[in-house]
Amino acid sequence: MSDRASRIHQPYYRNGPSHRDGADVSFQDIVKIFGFRTVTIGKWVTKTEQQIAANLFFDALCDLMEILEVSETVISLNNSLSLAFGSGGRKHSSAHYDSQTKTLALAKNAGGGALAHEWFHAFDHYICNKLFINTQHHHFASQCWLKDNHQKQHALNLKLSKVFESIFLTNSKSQPSDYVNRCALADKTLQIYYYAQPQELSARAFEACIQDHFRKNAFLVQGTKQSPEAKLGIYPVDEHRATISKNLLDYFRHLGHAIGK
Repeated sequence: MSDRASRIHQPYYRNGPSHRDGADVSFQDIVKIFGFRTVTIGKWVTKTEQQIAANLFFDALCDLMEILEVSETVISLNNSLSLAFGSGGRKHSSAHYDSQTKTLALAKNAGGGALAHEWFHAFDHYICNKLFINTQHHHFASQCWLKDNHQKQHALNLKLSKVFESIFLTNSKSQPSDYVNRCALADKTLQIYYYAQPQELSARAFEACIQDHFRKNAFLVQGTKQSPEAKLGIYPVDEHRATISKNLLDYFRHLGHAIGK
């Protein structure tokens, strides 16, 4: 595919302040500044595409850091997360988080807008053994929460547990939320088990939270309101969406302050 045809060239709307003052950054700059473990660029990514992508990644990660009120170290998950662009993805998937290698991969031509979703998968995986006792490498915190695994007592863990509670349960805490039920119905209609998986429910709830913030970045997140997926009912809506967002931002704000001390 030529540079002219590559979708990485399309403009991605953002309304935040300049993080680069018009200068270009490289993926190596991103690794150094945020502390990512490694970065892999696909062999079919041209130099032009690589430069555009590096600038987009940098702006999006800086915006995410400011939205969540956390440090660079949180974004790289304490230097444990790797990035891949145009490499390491899965067939038919625009983006993917690989829990075996702890790598967040975006496809060259279709990964824009999926960064927030995949980052939360990475976070969900990373935080699992900090939140719960007796976890295994492949576990995600959202899955363990639904299975009622034994939690480690900590003020931050209580806040994260409140996030999952607001995603999965009604206000009475006795029934699955309407969001869960709508995603289960979507899966039943499509004859799959995907949208109602706890880690997918959580990642889409995080997407919605980030897109609803006044700081906009379409490379970071898009499609939680008007996309065909949104019209399918697989994102939180209305008051429930606002409650989840409030709890997510509260958790990350306190996490950022705790680590910043």
